[in-house]
Amino acid sequence: MEAGFWLQRWEKREIGFHQVDINPHLAQYWPSLELAGGSTVLVPLCGKSRDMLWLAQLGHHVLGVELCEAAVQEFFEESKVQPQVDQKGSFARYSAGNVELLVGDFFALTAEDLQEVAGVYDRAALVALPPDMRRDYINVLARILPAKVKSLLLTFEYRTGDMEGPPFSIPIDAVQGLFEGRCDITLLDSQPFDLRGVAAIEHVFRLGYL
Repeated sequence: MEAGFWLQRWEKREIGFHQVDINPHLAQYWPSLELAGGSTVLVPLCGKSRDMLWLAQLGHHVLGVELCEAAVQEFFEESKVQPQVDQKGSFARYSAGNVELLVGDFFALTAEDLQEVAGVYDRAALVALPPDMRRDYINVLARILPAKVKSLLLTFEYRTGDMEGPPFSIPIDAVQGLFEGRCDITLLDSQPFDLRGVAAIEHVFRLGYL
């Protein structure tokens, strides 16, 4: 999707993808990654997700990346925290405590930006991207993430034609095709999910980058 699409969604408040509550799959399956306390966790296309607060409360350093600056500002406003704002390369950086959010194009990230990352939480990034962008997204992650990073990935699967993404349908075999040769892939759970009135299945994967 073009940058303007997402900026317009935020401007029009068409943000049905934002969850007010902590994602239950995160709470249930994050411990299976067995990350050390204080590890840095990347949250791509983070929006103003409250899941980042949950990760920060575990003691993780949270590194979010988001295109829309208003979303980042709202995250700190709703958290009742005044962030420090500065520049980090091509990104505007908002930071407070152990949460650091970068405003800018995810595809502009470098290996230096992610050199401390040990884990990735992807609830809303891969499913937000149409098929022609998913491979680019995964190629970037594989190129700039440190070795042995562990990831919790959530995807949706629904019948073709039932709705237009985002979020897009990404079935199990598509995930396997995208990450094969890059990660060890474990399917942790698959549960029925009502996706804006559409019958879907939500899949939860644990990935171990090679």
